[in-house]
Amino acid sequence: MKKLSWAIFIAALLITLALIAAEQYYVAVALGVGTIIMMQRELWSLITRRKLPVMDERVKENTTRAVRNGFIYFAAATALLMLPFTIVITRGRDTIHVLAGLFLSAGLVYLLSYLYYDRAQPRMGERLLKLLKRFLQLAALSVGAFIICVFLHNMLGALLGAEEPVFFILAVIVSPLALAVGLIGSLVVFIIGLARKIT
Repeated sequence: MKKLSWAIFIAALLITLALIAAEQYYVAVALGVGTIIMMQRELWSLITRRKLPVMDERVKENTTRAVRNGFIYFAAATALLMLPFTIVITRGRDTIHVLAGLFLSAGLVYLLSYLYYDRAQPRMGERLLKLLKRFLQLAALSVGAFIICVFLHNMLGALLGAEEPVFFILAVIVSPLALAVGLIGSLVVFIIGLARKIT
């Protein structure tokens, strides 16, 4: 564990220095903050106890699942950014800002996943776990519905030669509202799980 932590730290430091040398400051800051978020447990232990935390089977399993979630998010977000409509949306912005946001959000997904597996999930009852699952499913379905509605709106608009209103409203109003409800609901259930005492 000690060797792995040092390897991650040194690799992140070298990549950050290379990005600073290339004057890509936003990505360098995002990579640094993302690394700190991912190694928060180890860093906090080094600051408070001056030693690395114990790595038992539960911590290994939670870390593995959190890394898996962060990787899946990073891959899915990268794939989403490669879709034609997102290329048009992000064309006017600096690619560096988009990449920096991707690094930061991937680190945040890792941190929330670790906190969920380590602290929230053991404290949640079956009812709260089902509710969290429903909210997450709603958020995922709204993203899928948004992508499908954008494609259908563009396809029907091209076929009919006129603006198509139904899929436009679904993509611009209904899907974002459903995503907001899913994410806010998930966050509320997550915080309730964190605040509960283990019974």
